[in-house]
Amino acid sequence: MSNPTADAQAIDALIELRAALSVHGITLPSLDLHLPSYAGTYDTPPLIALGNCNAGTASRLAAALRAGRP
Repeated sequence: MSNPTADAQAIDALIELRAALSVHGITLPSLDLHLPSYAGTYDTPPLIALGNCNAGTASRLAAALRAGRP
């Protein structure tokens, strides 16, 4: 059985990441919880699978990350 506290932490992080990406016009359609780690019996939060994206999305993501540098 999974750890509800850790699961909630991963879900909150997933929601936060989706929102932060959307501010930059970036959508990763396959962004979700990594199902094997979510269904497993671990005390740590499940992994978040960033998934696949096309070259344009990858470029926008890289630009958003570069712009956020101090």
